Amino acid sequence: MTQIFETATTRRLFIMGAMATIIPQEALSAPHSIQVWKSATCGCCSAWVAHLADAGFSVNAQDVSDDELQATKAGLGVPLSLRSCHTARIGGYAIEGHVPAEDLELLLSFKPEISGLAVPGMPIGSPGMEMGNETEPYDTVAFGPKGPIGVFAQH
Repeated sequence: MTQIFETATTRRLFIMGAMATIIPQEALSAPHSIQVWKSATCGCCSAWVAHLADAGFSVNAQDVSDDELQATKAGLGVPLSLRSCHTARIGGYAIEGHVPAEDLELLLSFKPEISGLAVPGMPIGSPGMEMGNETEPYDTVAFGPKGPIGVFAQH
């Protein structure tokens, strides 16, 4: 995403990210239940589910057809420009793509007034897209009912 939307919500998200460095780890480690919709044949989706489980999330993953997956994305309000290969719901938020578990923990700790988080595309080095030591920078994007709001976290 090349443009950061300058709004009060964006400023709050920036402050929340800065505060993440001072939140005790114990406060972020409570188990959370997450529903995931994915393709049965997608290896990176299964790797992302394993990443969440390893981070202590209780994951209910459901294999669905591509039509069902696209309908789920639309039903959860995931903008077309942010869509990736799998979709999830946690704490009333839509989650799209390879969002790191620590971003989910921050989301659930601060509960911002957004619709969800997305990691558009399939960036190398994001959870589930590991390729040895190879990585590329990527953003976790916050979105609302009208589309992308701004960057929630940079990786």
